[in-house]
Amino acid sequence: MSVPLQTIDQQSTEGDRIEHAVGLLSQQVWCWGRDILRPEGNWLLQNGFVCIKPPAERDGCSSVYTLQLPRGRCVVLRGFGAFYGDQRCGGVFLPRYEFRPRYTKHATLEHPPWSEADLPDLNVPAESQRTCCVSLALDFIDWIRTYEVNIVERLGIEYRRSTLVKWDNGQRPIIPAEEMALAWRLLGIAIAEQSQAFIPPCNTPGNQPHG
Repeated sequence: MSVPLQTIDQQSTEGDRIEHAVGLLSQQVWCWGRDILRPEGNWLLQNGFVCIKPPAERDGCSSVYTLQLPRGRCVVLRGFGAFYGDQRCGGVFLPRYEFRPRYTKHATLEHPPWSEADLPDLNVPAESQRTCCVSLALDFIDWIRTYEVNIVERLGIEYRRSTLVKWDNGQRPIIPAEEMALAWRLLGIAIAEQSQAFIPPCNTPGNQPHG
């Protein structure tokens, strides 16, 4: 039996909101992994992603998947999180098990992120950078929502259900395949309305640089 993934509403605490976001992103990362292993062919490659194999000295790492988007934007997917960059305002990294968007003024990654140590300096944005950071996070969330809409339109809802069979171990929080796109949309709305719950001010205790 699955554990329902708690939704976000006006009564949700900050901890509830972050727990919901962590669960949703973690499930999404699992789904991307299943899409890579799709028996009929790697779905990420079929949708324009480039697979970068690890060098010999990093043979314990999994491949990095990158996607170039129009207007100077990019997506980088890893098991420990995901990066979204836009040449107009920098980049944002969403940590899988933390979901505290971290900002960088750089719109691309200089090196493939084989591990978190390969990421650039990532920080809670300064007040002057908050608008860019929130905008990047919302754009990325909308890209993920669109990705899930396309999955259902092109592969069918049964495919996405099948990718969640092993994810649903009775202990992990789970959101049904039919509700994944909507869950991302609602998370985007929550971040737009309550951005400080997800991106606290940089002087908040514990907000130290990552990377």
